[in-house]
Formats: sequence, C-alpha cells, structure tokens
Amino acid sequence: MSSMFGKPRAGGERPPQSPLAECNVAILGCRGAGKSALTVKFLTKRFISEYDPNLEDTYASEELVDQQPVLLKVMDTADQDGPGNCERYLRWASAFLVVYSIDDRKSFEGCQRYLEVLALHARGCQHRCPVLLLGNKLDMEQYRQVPAAEGMSLASRFGCLFYEVSACQDFAGVQHVFHEAVREVRRQAERSLPIRPLFITEERPCPPVATPVALPTHHGLASCTFNTLSTVNYKEIPSVAQAKLVTVKSSRAQSKRKAPTLTLLKGFKIF
Repeated sequence: MSSMFGKPRAGGERPPQSPLAECNVAILGCRGAGKSALTVKFLTKRFISEYDPNLEDTYASEELVDQQPVLLKVMDTADQDGPGNCERYLRWASAFLVVYSIDDRKSFEGCQRYLEVLALHARGCQHRCPVLLLGNKLDMEQYRQVPAAEGMSLASRFGCLFYEVSACQDFAGVQHVFHEAVREVRRQAERSLPIRPLFITEERPCPPVATPVALPTHHGLASCTFNTLSTVNYKEIPSVAQAKLVTVKSSRAQSKRKAPTLTLLKGFKIF
C-alpha cells in the first residue's frame, strides 16, 4: 500500500499534459539501522523512534530538486536478516540507499551483503542505478563502533557515495541525501543519452575578387547573379594525434604588457 505525504504545490493543479518526472528510491539495510526513521524524517521532518520492523511500505512526495520538480517515491524495505526476495526492489528502484548504524558493527557488516547484491545486479543489466551508502545515528557518536574511514573505504570499494547523518536531529542532512539520490539518477540518465557527432568546418581560401556568375534567362525571366565567395566543407573533427597546434600572438608584442596568446587547431575554425 502506498501513501502520499502532501506538500501543497504552488500554482494550482498540474496540467495533465505535463506529468512530474518520477524517481524511485529503495532504502536497504539490516533491522535496527534506522531506515524507517530516515524515511519519516525526510517526509514529515519528525523523528519517531518506534516502528513495526515487519512493516514495508512505499511513500511518495513531490519535491523540488535544483528548481526541478520530481515525484520522489521511497520504498522502506523490511528484510529480516539481510538481503532476501530482492527482485521486488531491484526492478523497481532507480536509486538505492544502503543504511547502517554507526553504533552497530553488525549492521555495517550487513551493508556489505547488500552492496554485493547490487553490484551483481548492475553487472547483469545495461542501466546502472546509483547507490549511496549511509551511516545513520550520528547523534550516537559516543557509542560509535564504525569509524567514518571504514564507511568511506567500503563506499569507495563499491563505487558509491558516502554520507553520515542523524535521523534524530539533522533534517537538512537527511533531505540532502535523498535529493542527492535524485541528482545521481538525473546524471546517470544524462550519461546514458546517445552521443551526437561533432562537426567542424574547414574554410578554404577565397579569391581576392568575387566572381559574378550569371544565370541564363529562360522564357523572359530576369537573370540573377550570384557572388561566389568561399567553399565550406563539413568534416568530422580530427583525432588528437592528427591535430596540429599553432600559437598566434597579438601584433602588439612589443608593448610593455605581455601579448595574449591563443592556441588554435591549425587549419580549422570551431563554431
């Protein structure tokens, strides 16, 4: 069952022809890591300490990330003892938050199993979903069992971002993590776009005087004249090995100031 946390949108109802872009974020981690606390903190700015550990639900909220609206859907998963029945969120999510508690080394070790599952899933599909590793309960610093350096090392090993937050105290930090997940999804989508070829023009020298070309008159129509100035060819950009660099200096090289230097590709002009 999905729930909608309402933040009224300015400007009235959205036109039916412009639906919001969607971003699905699944929160993974061992029991007690604070997944539900993070979800509720992000959606309501409140902290609630007691949850049903067997309850799994999906929530939605309209967010404005970098001045772009998005419908952010959050799946608060409820795995019992590590990854299990992963297909329900592997196919659904476009980004993953893997959460552990900094005062519980067992939850940190469980994160590694989730990261291994996600890495294996990424190798089997063409589209890679962003993964963020999140150390929760930063307010329990005096009971820390997992140094931040270990979290950063694990994140670096699996190529994901790393953050430490407190669902109890820090709404801004929690919000930043969820919004950063949206940004990573957008960046991944941009990287997946097909690359368009780059073309540049090569200008050939034109004659000193334009050559008039007169067209013959047919059926009493007035003749017209075209001035041929130059010939422009379009070609693909040369490889780096073929490009020659030439340095062009200003004519005022003898002035007190050092003349500006401009480096160009020899024979080519980029538009």
